[in-house]
Amino acid sequence: MPGVTEWQLARGGGQAALLVTGPPAAARPSSGPGRDDARAAGRAAKAGDAAVLGTDLTVLPALMRQLDETALSTVARVLDRTRLFRDGGRPRTDEILETLAVAPRHAWIVRRWLRTLTAENRLHLDAATGRHHSLAVPDRRGHARALRELDGACAGLGYPASMTRFFRAAAERLPLLLQDRTSLQEVLFPDGETGTAQGNYRDSVPSRWANHAAAALIAGESRRRTGPAPLRVLEAGAGVGGTTGAVLEALGDTPVDYLFTDVSPFFLRAARDVFGDRPGLRHALFDIQADPLEQGLEPGSQDVVLAANVLHNARHAGRCLAALRELMAPGGLLVLVESCREHYQALTSMYLLMSPEPGEQEWFTDLRAGQDRVFLTAGEWARQLDAAGFDPLPVLPHEGHPLAAAGQRVIAGRVRSHGARPDPGRVRAALADRLPPAPPLPRIHAVDGIIRPTDPTGALC
Repeated sequence: MPGVTEWQLARGGGQAALLVTGPPAAARPSSGPGRDDARAAGRAAKAGDAAVLGTDLTVLPALMRQLDETALSTVARVLDRTRLFRDGGRPRTDEILETLAVAPRHAWIVRRWLRTLTAENRLHLDAATGRHHSLAVPDRRGHARALRELDGACAGLGYPASMTRFFRAAAERLPLLLQDRTSLQEVLFPDGETGTAQGNYRDSVPSRWANHAAAALIAGESRRRTGPAPLRVLEAGAGVGGTTGAVLEALGDTPVDYLFTDVSPFFLRAARDVFGDRPGLRHALFDIQADPLEQGLEPGSQDVVLAANVLHNARHAGRCLAALRELMAPGGLLVLVESCREHYQALTSMYLLMSPEPGEQEWFTDLRAGQDRVFLTAGEWARQLDAAGFDPLPVLPHEGHPLAAAGQRVIAGRVRSHGARPDPGRVRAALADRLPPAPPLPRIHAVDGIIRPTDPTGALC
């Protein structure tokens, strides 16, 4: 193919895309941030700190560990109720899944339980036989005490009381949730209310810090502009608007063309109730798994793209980033808010929202393929941004910050401008000459690099 030195077919979301890259540019700019972006990151970090002023951040790790311990206790008791581990039982993973009657799409969560308990020395695995044994199970009184103590831990982390009730309700329904006999959406959005989800994505201390830091980065883009045209912002997967409110507040009276999008009409209706009278705010359906151009968006039409707690759902992160880059104007800013570490509490709650859809043939097809994991690390996101054609900004909060251990990070990148990419039109024409007319050719994205999947040990496949 003309100008192509490496390629990867990225599947997922019901469509395929071809990622192509060319030879390295002779004088490729450094992928580090420029001086202005480094200063902007510093101002954003100060905005994050200001948002949690008065909070004792030093106690947060202990509170988060308390949530983790409650989740570990819940998982161990659910597994114990199978009776497979009693009297010296040594079940295999498939036996555990069968006894729990786990829906196939949620099997990865139980596999994650087993690995986590093993890593925490609450369970042992005989690697030679694949059998698990010696499950450490807290007694009923200890587990009940841990559930009662959730109130204090959640309050210390900034969660509303509804979030504690959500964690407890999910734990109580866990076997039914795994069997798809009830849904987590019913627990998270009781009677269509969004307050519990807002408590997670807006009010908790880590989210509050990240949202205000992200908002400061976006507000800074408005100050970079010299013309009268509004700042064009696309928020992908805006959900309950947990980040939206902070961004709109930071933008103030700045003229904007702000497109609030989500894959669900439910969230668009809720957003109209909350933000509907904001000048320049529009609403639209948008699916990050599908081609943005086929959803009515134009190349080069956005100055800023914001995606808070959504891009980890992309079946292929590199493909999604490449598609978003095509929407962005030269020098545009991409801002992600992402959880970059696993919290055990998610193993008994939010992970159930991240399983593949019933009947979905493929799940993650990028570097997470076959690993039973959802979240990328901060370093992995930075490498994905670089490969997709962004110059990464410093990840916030920085590693030495008290909130870095919470895992909620702001990961941003500026569109890189240099010419070492293949021309997608020429590649498409060359493929059309070589391939039969059906099926249709995949969407072609030119990128700066290809990141291959790795196995669980980190080795390249």
